[in-house]
Amino acid sequence: MAITGAAGLLATWEAGLAEAPAGRAVLLHGTARPDLDPAALPTVPVGERESDLFALRRALFGERMQVRMECHACGADMEFDLDAGEFAKSLGVAGESVVRLSEDGWDLAFRLPAAADLTAAGRAADPRAALLARCLVSAVRDGTAVTADALPAPVQRRIADAVEAADPGADVTLNIGCPECGTATRAELDIASYLWTELDTWARDVLLDVHLLATAYGWSEPEILALSPLRRRYYLELCADV
Repeated sequence: MAITGAAGLLATWEAGLAEAPAGRAVLLHGTARPDLDPAALPTVPVGERESDLFALRRALFGERMQVRMECHACGADMEFDLDAGEFAKSLGVAGESVVRLSEDGWDLAFRLPAAADLTAAGRAADPRAALLARCLVSAVRDGTAVTADALPAPVQRRIADAVEAADPGADVTLNIGCPECGTATRAELDIASYLWTELDTWARDVLLDVHLLATAYGWSEPEILALSPLRRRYYLELCADV
């Protein structure tokens, strides 16, 4: 994965300021996968996108992820560290983007949901039904085609279970025991939101560095960004000593 420089990351951050979370996730994914056509990013299976974002996070900010959450039972604050690399490995990556099931007279084929599918389904009155309709490739029972809205509930559950098994990284859920009361709390880890928060903090710190160095030395933003972080920090220390 090619990692863009400071100027490119700042451009991603600037573009994301005007976007909703879904748009920011696409921008971050584009940074993680510059090899992909931007138009294809929303069609990448969700688990693959999450894996790409974990890889980007590790490349930019390292393996250690600090996570804070609240115990659902007693309200205590819980703070702990995750190893981004090991955590990403435990999720696995989807294989084929189309999953097929043949059992009890049913022949089913369906796509693994992508970001575009989740966004569209979220606007529907019944998101689960809308997602099934978008991702179902074919459903045949004893030689007769069946539409998504006519699938029995047990068949829909089989599809959901098969999707979860085929793309485990699509649903990143933490299950943490509270050190105060011992109750386990489940919470979703949204890597796109987590990474955006880190990028936002980084960008504002870098812009402050640019302001200070430009004021002290008269350098342009491109000149300052071309410096390594270590050299920028050294010049900032020199400014503070003056």
